[in-house]
Amino acid sequence: MTDALGWRLKIGVVTPSVNTVVQPEYDDMRPRGVTNHVARIHIRDWAVSDDDDFDGLVRDIDRGVDDAVERVLTCEPACVVLGVSIEAVYGDPKAGAAIRERLRAKFGADLQFVHAGDAIPAALRAVGIDEGPIGVLTPYQPGSEPHLRTFVESCGYQLHTAVHLCCPTAVQIAHTSRSTLQRELTAIAQTRPRAIVQFGANMAVGRVAAEAEEWLGIPVIAVNTATYWHALRSNGINDQMEGFGRLLAQC
Repeated sequence: MTDALGWRLKIGVVTPSVNTVVQPEYDDMRPRGVTNHVARIHIRDWAVSDDDDFDGLVRDIDRGVDDAVERVLTCEPACVVLGVSIEAVYGDPKAGAAIRERLRAKFGADLQFVHAGDAIPAALRAVGIDEGPIGVLTPYQPGSEPHLRTFVESCGYQLHTAVHLCCPTAVQIAHTSRSTLQRELTAIAQTRPRAIVQFGANMAVGRVAAEAEEWLGIPVIAVNTATYWHALRSNGINDQMEGFGRLLAQC
């Protein structure tokens, strides 16, 4: 259902309460006549010092997804976007699809649920990368890498290089500096992947990725850009926008 401000599309968004990047990045990418409506998945600010902590953080998020979706559905959005990336691939490359089916069983079979597990391969193919080695940048612990490798391979690519920034807490993911992102994207590019994919929805990479595409000469897919792009295109919104890379500007 549309309304006076969201006369083209209303998007529901669920993202962790500690996430300070998804909402402003999605709003920066919002075309005229599209509105975003955010419900928070309540979690504590996990200290993440090892793989067990990281596993606990993912499980904590998963426990809160359903309640957040129930809240955002009361504003009658056309679709719901999962503003969390690792949740969609953790433990199973089809984890996002399993979450979607769980939510449809609870809230209705017509629920349109957009997540990174669908958005990332769609984005890579949209920019012309159908196969080959992929570099990955994350804020996570190294224990996330087997999950990401399985996901990347299930999409028909090879995980060539992965850099994990090991951010100390969930909130501090959003504190990652532009210079750190520039340095690590450049280092990954030097290993000659066909594209770089960034995971970690609380890491502000959208505009940095767009700039990096210019100096690196390869696609750099920021997860928030890919997920929001996928939500727009899945609902017939084909507006193109500069500032967030070739995905939104050309595809």
